[in-house]
Amino acid sequence: MTLALHGGSPVRATPWPSWPPPLDPRQRALVTEVLESGLWGATQGGSVVADLTAAFARLSGVPYGVAVGNATLGLFAALKGLGVGRGDEVIVPAYTFVASATAVLLAGAVPVIVDVDPLDLHLSPQAVQDALTSRTAAVMPVHLAGSSADMDPINALAARHGLKVVEDAAQAHGATYHDRPVGGLGDAGVYSFQASKAMTAGEGGLIVCRDQADHEAVWSVCNLGRRLGGQWYGHPEVGWNLRLTEIQAALLLPWLDRLDDEIDRRNAFCDALERELAHLPEEPVSLVPQPPGTTRDSRHLLMLRVDAPVDRGFLLTAMAAEGVPLESGYPPLGTMAALTAEGARAEPCPAATEAAASVVWVRQSMLMDDPARAADVAEALTKVLTYHEKP
Repeated sequence: MTLALHGGSPVRATPWPSWPPPLDPRQRALVTEVLESGLWGATQGGSVVADLTAAFARLSGVPYGVAVGNATLGLFAALKGLGVGRGDEVIVPAYTFVASATAVLLAGAVPVIVDVDPLDLHLSPQAVQDALTSRTAAVMPVHLAGSSADMDPINALAARHGLKVVEDAAQAHGATYHDRPVGGLGDAGVYSFQASKAMTAGEGGLIVCRDQADHEAVWSVCNLGRRLGGQWYGHPEVGWNLRLTEIQAALLLPWLDRLDDEIDRRNAFCDALERELAHLPEEPVSLVPQPPGTTRDSRHLLMLRVDAPVDRGFLLTAMAAEGVPLESGYPPLGTMAALTAEGARAEPCPAATEAAASVVWVRQSMLMDDPARAADVAEALTKVLTYHEKP
């Protein structure tokens, strides 16, 4: 058998499902209604942003929400609203998207980059404990790939030390921890609607809060320092215009009706792939396990750990040639010179370093295919791992 990279036939010649999916009829109707109304901005009197915000707060099990232009700004606004600022430290995991750290810098605080659990790759509570200083003000667990961080020990640690908890739920729409929705487990939670996410308007984000005072402070940050119910030109605090538009909200609100079905579909694909991988000789590829307490994984993407001795660059190139493109995943945040140059502090992170060398991702669009097509992923992996040394 010849690899496609070396002139053989690829395992898969048909395209994977596109992302985002085509507009459904309710999205099309609501977007058209908003466009024709002329009420496009969040302050012009339309109701769609408010409806979306209320629906997402309910989804997260909390009473309050604020829709924003993107999740990076959402993390920044959540930190600022919770009182995190210049001189404070915020603990973030090493295996996450760079925005988790840059949002901290934007708030004037110092990202403290700590290691993740070596099995599930989520923020390690022990690493948080080890990194605490007198300047630590907050911790930012990330619900990576659609599964929940192990929140109970993180919340308990935060309560003991008087820390704020901001959940980066950018990848975890609809995920649950001990049957409780993520996003509403800390002081604030932030979702993303960027183009790759499980719900998307191209860009966008949303902050949810449990506490009314926290909500009002976050709202002020996102609305130019105004106060809820206050004067339009009254700006008692410093704030910014971080608002989502009605047009974006019109793309997102109807999506909530199909979110559960799409999560089920992705989980079915992941389950099928796990069964397929179990048949590989010596099981050289395995699913990264869910953290303790995960009761619903929204499967934004699937992380695979490759234990076989194969060059990583070759694996990615060969899999793409077989019609099964995988992604390399995150480099450890502590290796990014731009962050450390701005003052970020990086603790030793051997688990994140190992993950960057051995973990690859199956993207969300692929997980939306028929579960029977999970066999394509397993077949391509078998082919590449078996014949990678044979030109």
